[in-house]
Amino acid sequence: MSDQAEECPKCKAGAPAWVMTFADLMSLLMCFFVLLLSFATMDVNRFKKMAESMKNAFGVQQEIPAYEVVKGTSVIAQHFSPATVDPSPVDEIRQTTTEEHPNLQIPESTREMDKAEMEAKLEAERQKELEAEAKKIRESLLDEILAGKISVETEKRRIVIRIHEKGSFPSGSAVLNAGFGKAMKKIIEAVKRSRGKIIVAGHTDDVPIRTEWYRSNWELSAARAVTMAHELLKGGVDPKRMIVSGYADTEPLVPNSNRKNRARNRRVEIILMQETGSDEPEAYTQ
Repeated sequence: MSDQAEECPKCKAGAPAWVMTFADLMSLLMCFFVLLLSFATMDVNRFKKMAESMKNAFGVQQEIPAYEVVKGTSVIAQHFSPATVDPSPVDEIRQTTTEEHPNLQIPESTREMDKAEMEAKLEAERQKELEAEAKKIRESLLDEILAGKISVETEKRRIVIRIHEKGSFPSGSAVLNAGFGKAMKKIIEAVKRSRGKIIVAGHTDDVPIRTEWYRSNWELSAARAVTMAHELLKGGVDPKRMIVSGYADTEPLVPNSNRKNRARNRRVEIILMQETGSDEPEAYTQ
């Protein structure tokens, strides 16, 4: 048996063991570069068709909502770019971020512009409401307006119910005419529907007056304003809303140049102030 073992020819030595590992590594590297090359020259239209076929084969993918903005950057996208192909209908959205901001930073100029636009819009809505309320008052006092006893106007943020001397007060007196009671009831209802402060202002012309009852135009204008205020109080208007003042001839509507203009300046105004969000009423000026 020992003689036969010695006569058996010896096998030739094979390749070293590391050669197989090296060959596998070279194969993997070649596949890797082939894949890179194929992605670099990808046809978007063809890829879209392939994706549609894969969707039909494996079903619709489930959409998972993203709760954070994606901030990653692909290494391949940094070093490789696709070859030039025909225009693709696929929209491309790129997003880059530099740092995280817990709150959205809005430029100061944009904030001021938005605030101004908001205030202008709010003011326009208030003015629209004011005009609508003035229209209702005009409709309720239509007969008196046509008779020239009353006029209703809007000025800035207020409605002015202007009661002319004609038909309301006798000349040089602060006692209401008996026939003005019907118009006064309509005025009271309009005032009670309104909101905000109520200014009752008396005005005269520039002709001086000096009687046993009134020493000057100041007393006459104030007395007429007080008379009108008492009528409003008797009608149920809240006294906390009212302000009574007399201006004599210091706030004329028109110059006291003739008899007709003086008649226009002799008046009592009930001014319905629009609410401005503060406790103080807006300053009353002509």
